[in-house]
Amino acid sequence: MLRRFNIDELAAAATLLHQGGVLAYPTEAVFGLGCDPLDRIAFERLFALKRRPSTQGVLLIAADFAQVERYIELAAVPAGVMQQVRASWPGPSTWIFPRSVQVPGWIAGAHPGIALRVTAHAPAAALCRAFGGALVSTSANPHGQPPARSVQTVATYFDDELDGLLDAPLGGLASPTVIRDALSGAIIRG
Repeated sequence: MLRRFNIDELAAAATLLHQGGVLAYPTEAVFGLGCDPLDRIAFERLFALKRRPSTQGVLLIAADFAQVERYIELAAVPAGVMQQVRASWPGPSTWIFPRSVQVPGWIAGAHPGIALRVTAHAPAAALCRAFGGALVSTSANPHGQPPARSVQTVATYFDDELDGLLDAPLGGLASPTVIRDALSGAIIRG
């Protein structure tokens, strides 16, 4: 049964995530599906909901740099690019980093790096703070369908297959965030 949470119920939403639940939540442009990135069973449930190949990998969203630092092979990132990263965060910029040995293979899929974002979107950041770490963030839609931009669309797509839904506003961006390479600074998705 789909449990709906409002912004005042973040502790309950975080508990659901810690218990292996999959939660839809608002991001800067679309609703995302999230779970504990270190919980392989929850991760596999999320991919089953999306009907998405697990080789594609996902990004992680966080409230601050400390929540994603452990996932980055910092020694491989040029200092100048790291300055660009820090200047863009928190904000609507996703960066692909060389991943540390602490990143489970299922997060990155077939990719050598890991995509990370420190968000400035208040509801998503508050959820990460309540959870106590970074969360999986992938668009809330079955593979091949448009990303959900409303709670109604999330409910239509997933109904009771989804464990929870944080009912809060989107961030107002017209399209998903920019993705950049943290080794070169190049824009991968504009």
